[in-house]
Amino acid sequence: MSNVSQPENKISRIKLLLLFGLFALPLAASYIAYYFWTPSGKTSNYGELLPVQMLTGVAGTEASGSAFSQKQLKGKWVMVMFDSGRCDASCREKLYTMRQVRTAQGAERDRLQRLWLVTDNVAPTSELMVDYPGTIVVTASKEMSAKFPANGQVADYIYLVDPLGNLMMRFPKKPNPSGMIKDIKHLLKTSQIG
Repeated sequence: MSNVSQPENKISRIKLLLLFGLFALPLAASYIAYYFWTPSGKTSNYGELLPVQMLTGVAGTEASGSAFSQKQLKGKWVMVMFDSGRCDASCREKLYTMRQVRTAQGAERDRLQRLWLVTDNVAPTSELMVDYPGTIVVTASKEMSAKFPANGQVADYIYLVDPLGNLMMRFPKKPNPSGMIKDIKHLLKTSQIG
């Protein structure tokens, strides 16, 4: 006969089963979570993510008369807006929002550029541009506007282009600046490029 009594043998088996369960439970839980649980799919970003699209051939003439090429923006995040050179109230609001969003990035603001693609041949006034220094103003062609997806008109959005030249996000015409700031701050923090 064995020297181990029945109650001790039973306790040893229970301990062994508990030890086995301790390792098996996380595996079973991960299996169930992977195959049977579906996350809600809610995202935390404010802007609308777009299917990534490489922008090519974005070129034109700057308000100063010099030639502009997309290569000048390589390596920077770019907020892009389309509007008339006459710049009505909604245009001024977009310019103001883009300026404030860039300023709110603090030390990272140099990684973010603003581009205004003018949809007509009217040059913005110098009085207007005094309030928005650093904004690149380029006359946009119809072919260039067609590269930006819009439900309506391209002037209804502020677009975001990544440092590699990919169009990746857009914000509504009258965006919530704090939502834009949060999205762009997150992108600048997690991005190793630009």
